[in-house]
Amino acid sequence: MKKILFRKLLFDCLSFFLITLFASGIIIWVFQAVNFLDIIVEDGRNYLVYLNFTLLNFPKVISKLVPFVLFFSFLYVLGKYELRNELIIFWNFGINKIDLINFFVKFSFLVMIIQIFLTATVVPKSQDLARSFLKTSSINYLENFVKPKIFNDAVKGLTIYSNSKDELGNLKEIYLKKGSDENFQITFAKEGRFKQIGNKQFLELNFGETISVVNNKITNFKFKKTDFNLSNFEGNTTTYRKTQEVATLDLIKCYHKLMDLNFLKIDKNFDVENCKVDNVDNILKELYKRIVIPFYIPVLILISLMLIFKSKENTNYLKYRLLIFSIGLATIILSEMTIRLINEDFLKNIKFLIIPIIVTLALYYNYLLRFNHKKV
Repeated sequence: MKKILFRKLLFDCLSFFLITLFASGIIIWVFQAVNFLDIIVEDGRNYLVYLNFTLLNFPKVISKLVPFVLFFSFLYVLGKYELRNELIIFWNFGINKIDLINFFVKFSFLVMIIQIFLTATVVPKSQDLARSFLKTSSINYLENFVKPKIFNDAVKGLTIYSNSKDELGNLKEIYLKKGSDENFQITFAKEGRFKQIGNKQFLELNFGETISVVNNKITNFKFKKTDFNLSNFEGNTTTYRKTQEVATLDLIKCYHKLMDLNFLKIDKNFDVENCKVDNVDNILKELYKRIVIPFYIPVLILISLMLIFKSKENTNYLKYRLLIFSIGLATIILSEMTIRLINEDFLKNIKFLIIPIIVTLALYYNYLLRFNHKKV
C-alpha cells in the first residue's frame, strides 16, 4: 500500500510538472522565437535556418525552467493533497513522514542527474548545432530587406545604398562599398536588381563605375552591365562558438590546460575556441552553471516538503505556504546570483560548490530530528 500511495503522489507531481514545464517552455520559446526573426529580417537567412535555429534553442529554455517549475509543482500538489485531506490517508496507513521524505529525496537526486545531463550535454550540443546552421547557411532573400535611402549592412563587409526602389524590386542610384578602411572598393550604378542563379545570388548593375583602393593605389573602370556576386559574403550574425556552446569536456580540458594542471592527459594539439587565459572566469562560470546549479534541485524539493509540517487546520496555513514559496524562490534567485561570484581562483570557489550540499544535509537532518521514528 505504501508503494501505491507514493507512486500516486509522484505521478500527480510529475504530471503537473511536465505539463507546466512544456506549457511555460513553449510560451517563452515563442516569445524568444519572435526575437530571432532578426535572422531573417536583418540578415537575409531563409525560413529553414530560422526554424532550425529556434527549435534548437528549446532545450535551453527547458533547462532554465526546470528548477522553478519542479519546486512549484511539488508545492502545488502537496498543498492540494493537504486541502483535500488526501495526506491524512498516508498517515492513517501508518506511513512515517520521514518515509515520504526519503522517497522524494531519492527522486530529487534522479532529477538532479537528468538536469546535469541536460545542462552539461544536451544544451551545449543544441546551442552549437544552432550556431552551425548560421555558420554554414547562405544569405537569401536579401532583395526583400534592402530599404531605399538607408545604408544597409546586413552583409558583413558590404554596405548597400539605394536612392529608390520600385515595386518590381529595381534599384535606382546604387552605392556599394566592400572591404576595410585601407583596402576597399566602391561601386556606383544608375540602376540594378537582384537575381538568383542556382544557389548563388547576384546584384546586376547597369551603367556605373567601380573605384578600387589597394595599398594606396587607385584604379577605376566603367561598365554598362556587370554582376556583383553576393554569395561569398557572410551575414552580420555572430557565427563563432561562444563559451556556452562548447562541450563540457572541452571546457574542463581547456581549464586544465590553461591552469597547467596534471590531472588529465591532454593532447598537446588540443585547442578549442575561447580557450584563453582572459576567458577563465567565463569557463568556470559555465561549468558551475552546468554541473553545480542542478545540485539545488534536492534543496528545492526538501523545501517544498516543509508543507507537511503543518496541516490546513492551522490558522496560519496560507501564510505558511506563502513563506515556503518565498523561501524556494529566494533559493533559486540566490543560486543564480552565485554564478556571478565565481572567478578563476578555484579555492575561493569551493565555498560556492558546497553550499547546496550543506543546505541539503541540513534540511534532511532537520527532518530526521522532527519525524524519524515518529508515527503521525
